[in-house]
Amino acid sequence: MSLAVTVGITTALSGIDDEGAARSRVALDELSAALAAEGVAWQEPYDVVVPSTRPHLRGFSASALHQLRRVLALVDSATPVTPVADAAGLAADRELIDDQAALLESHLLCHSDSAGYYVPVDFGDPLFLPAQAGVAGGGIVGSSQGLLAELRRCAAALGVRLDPAGDLPDTEAARLFALPDDADFAVETQTWLTLHEACRASIASGRAIVFH
Repeated sequence: MSLAVTVGITTALSGIDDEGAARSRVALDELSAALAAEGVAWQEPYDVVVPSTRPHLRGFSASALHQLRRVLALVDSATPVTPVADAAGLAADRELIDDQAALLESHLLCHSDSAGYYVPVDFGDPLFLPAQAGVAGGGIVGSSQGLLAELRRCAAALGVRLDPAGDLPDTEAARLFALPDDADFAVETQTWLTLHEACRASIASGRAIVFH
């Protein structure tokens, strides 16, 4: 199953799928209301232009997301991170991943594989909205800032070279995007880069990251 990752979804759909843009606007307004009920103030700024991003994939498979989650779970449990060759290798660490997710602290681990949102508000743990709110992704909402911090935390394990401030230089972003498919951690790194660029665009614009 392929997962698309979009910042500024109503703008992206406008003129291409106007009905989809309208549905997305309703869903984002409902998300804002559900967050307000939990004490989180955020509203999608529809007229704000999403800043340009460096080259990256526009989405990835659910299995690619699971492979990146594995890396974070290993890092956070102080377990050596080695490349995974196949689904069996991923399954071998499933209990560890589940244990880390069960802490309900990770914005990367505690999120739907197929739908939902990250909003550019720096709250601590992921939010679990009530079912009656009707928010996509089972009501689990992450923070763009929280997700970015977790991506930075697992960068070194993937061989990603951040600068001293924790930012990704343009030259390094280009190197990551050009990694050959058979490189160690190629899948995880491309997934990392997609989410990293989404976080940067979300935080800069105030607009939500949408999984769809």
